[in-house]
Amino acid sequence: MTLGNKLSKLRKQNNYTQEQLSDILGVSRQAISKWESDVSYPETEKIIQLSKLYDCSLDYLLKDEITDENSYDKGVVLRVRELYYEKTSKKKINGVPLWQINIGLGRTAKGIIAIGIKSKGIISVGVLSMGIFSLGVCSLGMVSLGIAALGILAAGNIAVGIMAAGAISLGIIALGAIAVGEFSAGAMAIGNYMAVGDYARAAIAVGQSEAYGIIYQKVGELTPADYNNICDLIHKEVPAYFSWAGELMKVFLKY
Repeated sequence: MTLGNKLSKLRKQNNYTQEQLSDILGVSRQAISKWESDVSYPETEKIIQLSKLYDCSLDYLLKDEITDENSYDKGVVLRVRELYYEKTSKKKINGVPLWQINIGLGRTAKGIIAIGIKSKGIISVGVLSMGIFSLGVCSLGMVSLGIAALGILAAGNIAVGIMAAGAISLGIIALGAIAVGEFSAGAMAIGNYMAVGDYARAAIAVGQSEAYGIIYQKVGELTPADYNNICDLIHKEVPAYFSWAGELMKVFLKY
């Protein structure tokens, strides 16, 4: 029996229509039809899904000479099941599942909400994560949280973004133990326009222990007069396209 013959037989034995099976596997009905006609073959991950769904061995599906789906080692199937976990919502938006959990090596979760070792979605959670809102060990997104995070707003041990916060951070506004940016604040703060921290180095530098400023430097607590002077310098020295960042630094200094 060919793979297509077996897939057709198993689907009918388990009372699935091609439409129902296509929804479960996240493929088109035409793809199911082509598999069962031996016109094309499923990807490896789909074969594993089918093995789990039909409770049969991979050997049965892949070897034409094996014609009895019950002649297999149950332990093999159990080990196959342990390789991954997948669950997908039936509801879709523009063809994309509302949510998907897909956990397994080499597998990627894709959905409006995606959870997996690798994940892509508007809201994405994973070891490797990509989304508008992204959470992971390594994450990329508009709002990104992770050990290593890259995004417009990024927070992590290592963070890179327009606004970045982390142990080591790099951004237009950078906050962290070591912060490098146009505007930075942290234990060691290095900035182009302004730096605030224990050690600060920038055009405008405010430090608790050390400050090195090209235009202005201050060590210790700020007086109201110091604050006013810094606000005037921000207004004069910071380009208009970074004025929003300058305003945020004024607030940071004040509180």
